[in-house]
Amino acid sequence: MPIADFHVCFSHGQDSGPWGHKISAMAELARERGASVESVDYRGMSDPAERVAKLTAYGRTVDAPLVLVGSSMGGHVAAAASAELEPAALFLIAPAFYMPGYEHMTPVPKAGHIAIVHGWGDDVVPAANSVRWASHHGAELHLIPGDHRLSERIAWINRLFGGFLQDVAAE
Repeated sequence: MPIADFHVCFSHGQDSGPWGHKISAMAELARERGASVESVDYRGMSDPAERVAKLTAYGRTVDAPLVLVGSSMGGHVAAAASAELEPAALFLIAPAFYMPGYEHMTPVPKAGHIAIVHGWGDDVVPAANSVRWASHHGAELHLIPGDHRLSERIAWINRLFGGFLQDVAAE
C-alpha cells in the first residue's frame, strides 16, 4: 500500500507544542511521500490519560490507516492510544515509559510495526527504559548519540523515519 494512503498523526511532548521543529520536519517528510498529516494539540493538558482520550477520539475520525508518532510523553500517549486504535505503525522518540509514579501506566501497544529512537544521553527518560519496553514488545530500537530533545539529531531521525515509512508501506 503506498504511503500516500496513510494518515500520520503526531503527539508532542509535555513541554513542546504540536508543530515544533522536530514534528514539523517529520511532517514535511511524510507530506513529501504523499501521506496526510496532523499534530494533536495537547498544550495545557498535563494528564497523560486525558491526552490518550483526545488522541483516541481524533483517531476514530480518521478514515485511513494510521501511523502514530510521538515524542516523550507523546510517545507514551501514542503507544497507549494504539491499544484501541490499532494503527498500522508506531514511531516513538524518547518515549516516557516506566517513569517514577507512572510505572503502572506504561502502555501495552497494538500496532503492526513499532520503532523507537532514543538518545543515549537522555537525562529525562533513561535510554534503558526504551530498551526494556522494546524488548517486552518486540519493537525496533535505535539508540543514537543525543539528549532527550534530540534537537541536533533531526536529520538522523528523519532518515530513520523515512525508512520506517517505506517499511510500513511495504507491509
